[in-house]
Amino acid sequence: MYQKVTLKNGVRVLLVPDEHTKAATVFVMFRVGSRYEQKKYNGVSHFVEHMMFKGTQRRPATADISRELDGVGAEYNAFTGKDSTGYYVKIDSRHFPLALDMLHDMLYSSKFEDKELQQERKVIMEEIHMYQDNPMMHIEDIIEGAIFDGGSLGWNIAGDKKSMDAITRTAMLAYKNAYYVPSRTLVVAAGNIGPDALQRIEKLFGAIPKKKSAKEFPKFAGKQIALRVAVEYKDTEQIQLALGFPAYSYFDKRLPALSLLGNILGGTMSSRLFIQVRERKGLAYFVRAAADAFEDTGVFMIRAGLTKSRIDEAVATICKELAKIRDNGVTAAELKRAKENIRGRIVLELEDSSDLAGFFGKQELYTNEVKTPEEKFAEIYAVTAADIQAVAKDIIKTSRASLALIGPFKDAKRFEKLVKL
Repeated sequence: MYQKVTLKNGVRVLLVPDEHTKAATVFVMFRVGSRYEQKKYNGVSHFVEHMMFKGTQRRPATADISRELDGVGAEYNAFTGKDSTGYYVKIDSRHFPLALDMLHDMLYSSKFEDKELQQERKVIMEEIHMYQDNPMMHIEDIIEGAIFDGGSLGWNIAGDKKSMDAITRTAMLAYKNAYYVPSRTLVVAAGNIGPDALQRIEKLFGAIPKKKSAKEFPKFAGKQIALRVAVEYKDTEQIQLALGFPAYSYFDKRLPALSLLGNILGGTMSSRLFIQVRERKGLAYFVRAAADAFEDTGVFMIRAGLTKSRIDEAVATICKELAKIRDNGVTAAELKRAKENIRGRIVLELEDSSDLAGFFGKQELYTNEVKTPEEKFAEIYAVTAADIQAVAKDIIKTSRASLALIGPFKDAKRFEKLVKL
């Protein structure tokens, strides 16, 4: 189903061919993100990502890049995470060579002109303001800041005004050159990529000079022994809430059980939290639960948009459901439905070349190991009800909980008594 190759310079390549589609996706990922940064330059990973679209030697301006891709109907974008940065082009398979050439050109020939850098600094500040003014987005920054207090995982990916002002062109290029090296690079080509895809990739990305990488990120070493509550005042009618717990890394064998726990609790419109919080009590428009993993730790989080006047009842209801699944476990029927739901979602996602690239690419980037969908399904189907309850007992504890709220509140202490697990 896939082919994995490491080029002579250390660049890893994954080919995931699918002849049943007329689309192709090229996804270039780098194992570096905001957790690698110095506090002074927090946001530099994200800033570098933005500057890749501001012009190259052959395509001098943003318009030259976008016009060429728009001209063939391509989809293209980039993202910055805590521990990775990625760039992709999804394109009509007839133009697969263009996708490869464009990404290679942007990633290794971008000019980083000072004029463009100063302009983009303003753009990123507006992006930061957008997130801060949107409680549904901003709540994740607050809860992660609480859970990972004292570590770079708790920093805002985009930084803040102070750090953005501190990032110079010299600092940005030094950071980029230190981490955008072959040993941290993964090129994924998925979809209808043709028989010569590897040769095309090797010709471009195999020519990048081999170079030693900068140091790894500092592992998160925080030890939580008591409930943490973070409140941000905002005069809103709907309260954004997040209740989170430290969880498991990419390498932890309990991840499949944790994924099923999240699905049963708040992964669907028939999940426990959705039924109790929204359908039966009308306390929220949305409520969900999910897990996220990093290389050395992870997070399990419940998110909800809640009625202001009944916030106490809502927190109590959520905590009751968490305690119930921890103490009493899950039913056989729930477990069966959750397994089929996860399988079904993955099957549907993999119909798309970009999701296909992401599914294989993220595994390889973080763990140097790739499991096929069928191997992933086997792990999910092997999970027992006892496995899920063991995970719930390990994670769901008041002493490990962090509660974050955005709303018309100034006193965090009043919420401490509500979290009873």
